[in-house]
Amino acid sequence: MDLEDAGCRARFLIRDRDSKFPALMDEILIAAGISTVLTGIWMPRVNSIMERWVQNCRRELLDRCLLWNEHHLRHALAEYEHFYNEHRAHPALDQAAPLRTIPDPITAPERILDLKIRRRDRLGGVLHEHSHAA
Repeated sequence: MDLEDAGCRARFLIRDRDSKFPALMDEILIAAGISTVLTGIWMPRVNSIMERWVQNCRRELLDRCLLWNEHHLRHALAEYEHFYNEHRAHPALDQAAPLRTIPDPITAPERILDLKIRRRDRLGGVLHEHSHAA
């Protein structure tokens, strides 16, 4: 999408210190009125965390969803962000979500037999949230 057609203008480009960005790129950006902001020197994990998020978003949402326009894309991304942070199980967090703690384990056999799981579909069934029914 061309930013000028959208009625907005980029003022900053945040990037790492990779050699794939030549000095000529910075000159072109400066001529366009865009300032380059470099990430910290000892921050290699920042890039990998965002690459993982983009990979998950693409695999779990964008590869399974037909998007009609920018408004639909923004809605789908907002739904995925909510799902990712509040419902999706993350192996690195012991199957918790970043904004949700792990519930206490159910060990009583009578409670295990009487479990009621509720499933909520989001984005027309592309994403599924599971929770204990009250």
